[in-house]
Amino acid sequence: MIGRGTLVLVATPIGNLGDLAPRAIEELARADVVCCEDTRRTGRLLQHAGVRARELCLVNDHTEYGAIPKLLDRLDAGERIAIVTDAGTPGISDPGERLVAAAAAAGHAVLVVPGPSAVIAALVASGLPTARFVFEGFLPRKGVARDQRLLELAREPRTVVCYEAPHRVARTLTDLANAFGSTRRVAIARELTKLHEEVWRGTLADAVQWAANEPRGEIVLVIDGAPAAAPPDEHALLEALCAQLALGATVKDASTEVATRFGVSRRAVYELAHTLPRSPR
Repeated sequence: MIGRGTLVLVATPIGNLGDLAPRAIEELARADVVCCEDTRRTGRLLQHAGVRARELCLVNDHTEYGAIPKLLDRLDAGERIAIVTDAGTPGISDPGERLVAAAAAAGHAVLVVPGPSAVIAALVASGLPTARFVFEGFLPRKGVARDQRLLELAREPRTVVCYEAPHRVARTLTDLANAFGSTRRVAIARELTKLHEEVWRGTLADAVQWAANEPRGEIVLVIDGAPAAAPPDEHALLEALCAQLALGATVKDASTEVATRFGVSRRAVYELAHTLPRSPR
């Protein structure tokens, strides 16, 4: 019967095989087919877990789009499909996003077996604010797109998390220091949950020096958000008010415009307007 299939996203270890959850093992054993990025790597994981998969299907960056129609047919037939990536949670800078969207649009159930995530692991170990953050995946590698993204992120008040390859991390840290300022705090998580796990913390300027040692392994960068802008001083508000009033605005309208522009209380600006030497109309 169409619409009775189930797609299950299964998080797998990002390093330590002991992080594979019991429920993940159950779902991998139960699935009619396990979709994966690399059949050999997933095969070794299944062997470690004592699971003999009924079928493995290659679904990676190059094959995911083409595999979707056949997988939807199998879901229509009521099958249970599990999807894993080489490490971490499917769909986060890894295959899975498009398949999930297609399965959900077709009315199939989409379940998640949560577990390891390099993004969350790096964030919580960083020592930087965790209440609000943005994940950028891999930054654009070059050109206008990279410059524009760095410019946008330099103003981002939330903690920024991104991935980077070890052979590009030195250049990226240099670009971040130039765009964000050399004193912005950063944490660099390397080889999380593995034997040589490391979380380095310091400023972007110091991080550039750290990267000169050519670090190896999987890397996650966690950068402190942009500091809050200093509130405008009274002189700046008065100048803006005078400019608006000179154009013929009422006190109310001038106060509203200036408050909106500077992101301050309209009441405070309104009261400030009444301190001007001449009583504005």
